[in-house]
Parts: sequence; C-alpha cells; structure tokens
Amino acid sequence: MNSITVRADRFFEHFSGAMTTPLFYIGDTHLSLSAIVKLIILAIFALIIAKIISEGIKRSLLVRMGLDRGSREAISTIISYILATIGCIFVLQGSGINLTSLTVLAGVVGIGFGFGLQNLASNFISGLTLLFEHQIRVGDFIEIDKLLGTVETISIRSTIIKTIDGLFVIIPNIKFVETNIINWSYRDPRCRLHIPVGVAYGSDPVIVTEALLIAARMEPNVLSHPSPKVWFHGFGDNALNFELLVWIDQPQESDAIKSAVNFLIDYELRHRNIEIPFPQRDLWLRNPQELTQLFHNNKDDNSNGKLFPQNAKHSAELKSNSTVSEPKNSAPKSPNNWTLRDLLRRVTYFEQCTDLELRQLIEYGYRQLFPAGQVVCKENDPGDSFYIILSGTVEVLSQKAGQYIATLHEGEFFGEISLLLGTPRTATVKTSEDAILFVVERHDLQKLLREQPNLADQIAQKLSERQQALRDLGLLDGDSLEQTPFIKIRKRIQVLFGI
Repeated sequence: MNSITVRADRFFEHFSGAMTTPLFYIGDTHLSLSAIVKLIILAIFALIIAKIISEGIKRSLLVRMGLDRGSREAISTIISYILATIGCIFVLQGSGINLTSLTVLAGVVGIGFGFGLQNLASNFISGLTLLFEHQIRVGDFIEIDKLLGTVETISIRSTIIKTIDGLFVIIPNIKFVETNIINWSYRDPRCRLHIPVGVAYGSDPVIVTEALLIAARMEPNVLSHPSPKVWFHGFGDNALNFELLVWIDQPQESDAIKSAVNFLIDYELRHRNIEIPFPQRDLWLRNPQELTQLFHNNKDDNSNGKLFPQNAKHSAELKSNSTVSEPKNSAPKSPNNWTLRDLLRRVTYFEQCTDLELRQLIEYGYRQLFPAGQVVCKENDPGDSFYIILSGTVEVLSQKAGQYIATLHEGEFFGEISLLLGTPRTATVKTSEDAILFVVERHDLQKLLREQPNLADQIAQKLSERQQALRDLGLLDGDSLEQTPFIKIRKRIQVLFGI
C-alpha cells in the first residue's frame, strides 16, 4: 500500500513538473503547458462574454432603435469582434505577456498569412468589407452564380445563403468581392419580370395586348405602379413574339408570381380563342411526281370504292352531315363580351383613334365591371383614380347634403375633381345599372392626357361646370381653384400633369 502511494506521489510530481516546465519564452515571460491551457480557457471565456454582450445589444438596443435585420446583424458582429479582441488583449496582459514582445511574432504570422494563408486572409478582409459597406446585408435576397437565396449570416470567413429551395449554402466571402452580385433587396426591392408569350400569326395585336394586361392586373402580387407593359419583340419562325413586363416588390417570390401570371395568360388567351402556336417544320420531297401519280391512282380506285370502301362510306357521311348544319344568325354580343378596343371606340374622345393609338390607351387603363347598385367610390375617400363610362349609367349622390346630384351616361367621366384639387371625393358614385368603367390610375392619367389633348379640354370644361354645381350645393369651398373658368383650369391641368 505504501509503495502504491509513493508511486502516485511520484506520478503527480512528474505531471506537475511537466505542466510547469517552461516550453518557450515571450520576452521575459515563460509559457508552460499549464499557462497555455489557462490562456486558451480565458480566451474562450472572453469570446463567450463578447458574444453574449453583442447578442444582448442586438436584441434590446438595436431593436428599439428600429434598425432593419441586416443593420442589426452587421453592427452586432462588429461589436462582437471588437469585444473579443479587447478581451484577448486583457487575457494576455493579465498573464504577464508584454504585447510589445509580440511584434516579431506578428511579423512572422503576417508572412504566413501572405504566403500560406492567402485565401483565409482574402476572406477575412472581404468579410470586413461586407460588414462595413452594407451593400449586402443579412436578410437581402441575392443572386450569385445563378444561385438565388436569402443572406442568413455574414461572418469573417464566409456567408451563409438560404436558397429558395430551403438549402443552406456556405459561400466564401471572396466570391462577393470578385463576382457580380445581383442584390434584389438593395435600396428598392421592386423589380421587373419579363414574361415571353408567343401567339399564332393572324392574331390581333390589340386583343393580345388587352389579354396580357388583364392577366397581369388579375394577379394581386403584381404592382399597379409602375404599370404593366406589353412589348412586341418581333416576328418569329412560328409566332408573333410578345413580352409582358410586370413589376413586383417580393423578388424572393418571383418564380411563384411568374407561374401565377402564366396561368392567367393561358386562361385569357383561351377565352379569346387566341392560339399559342407550336414549332412547325417544312417537309421537302425528292420524288413528288411519282408520289403524285400514286396518289391519283389511289384516288381513282377509292372513288369507285374498290380499294378503300370504308373511306368512301365516310366521305358520304360527311357530305350528308355537311348539309345538316346551316349558319345561323348569332345574337348580338352584350357589352360585357366586347373587346376593350370596341368599347373605347364608342367614346367620343377615342372614336377617331387608330388601332395603334387604342393599343396605347389599353396600357394606360383597364376596364372594370360594376353590377347595378354597387358603389364605385365613396364621399370623403381619397381620390386616386379617373373613370370613363364605357357602358351603363351611374348616379352621383351627396351624403353630406343628402340629395341626388346627377346621372352620368355612356361616354362621360368622373373622378377628375379629387385628382386635380388634391382633395377627398366630393360625392358618392353608385351604378344604377350594370356598367363597364375604364379606370385610369393617377400615375397613368398624365400619359393619357398627353396622348389625348382633346380629353384634357373636355376634363377642363366639365370640371368648370361641376365645380360651380358643387359650389351651389355647398359641397365645395369657394376658395378651391378660385372659381376659375375653363382657361385657368386647363392651365392647371397642364401644370399638374406636365402636358
């Protein structure tokens, strides 16, 4: 028993001596194995403390400041690195190591970085650049090397991207410095989608334009401003090539939105019997004379019912059936089934427009069906739309005065007072029967009036008349537009809309 105790004491003496034996010196300070373990433990403790403090600052102070996710992550990461560096300096100083004696070691490490650790140094510098420049931040939706995803983490060495398929990809920071990056979230998240569409030759471009714009406006994720546009790219081998351009503010959902718009395009084209062509190829025959002779021989035999009696029977059935169906006079279409081009031509301002001019008008506005008794706009609501009645009638009512004001019919318009005066709606407009309205948003009204100066004159004339009528009813202040006649109102329109 005594011998075992003696051996254990000797083992601990040797172990203690090995742990305290100086391995090397830094200046006047010697470092043993136990001192190195102590330094490592204290350094890890300093890193943990720095991480806890930075996370606390991010979750409390930075959130209260109202900063976005990317700014919070960048600031907290920089604070964590600074605190960790300061903590390591205190650990070294507390261990008695003079930092001035580390200059030679730092030079050696610098040479190592320069030759052996070039990639690590490049990623380190690139990571600091990303954190300080804020051109790419956590939460941004980016595209790099045909990889689409959201930035989840930016560290000193690498950046983690979560793709739209839910995969996490670790990318070295140097890639973000050396490669062209598309940052869909930088400053303005709005972006434009290009959706190509091919239709068969002989299709009416105006009807195609209307169908594509209706499909775009039916998708709720497509922005109304900037407005959707249709471009005619050219004449392809088998199709007329169009392209629908729509704006969205959710770039990470671009594929889903494009798919939804394609479904709507297919529905609208089918509804209008517009054919989507398929590739066609020409077949060249080297012996057409022999094939023609063979065809005629077969045709003569077939006419006598010798070779193909079933075909002769089938042709007889076709002849008998062809006399059954006679063309009938179809009932006239209701306005709901008319094209927007035909509806616009019924309006006085647009009846002389060419198809090309009407196609341009269709891009500025859209038609909307209101059943009888539906309120189009309410009194005191903000006015941001201009309406032209394509079919049906509407009633203008004053809730403030509790009385009927007027009935507007096909070809008339309303909604111009709020747009020009910048005031809420002065009256409530309700349909008295099924009506189709041509709706023009404020941002597109300027383009419409530039193309149709006669409409601007009509608006100025009507506004002058309606302003006086509303003033007589006490629904409009006497100072509004200074009781101006037609000329001054026309100048006001020119100033407001730059026409």
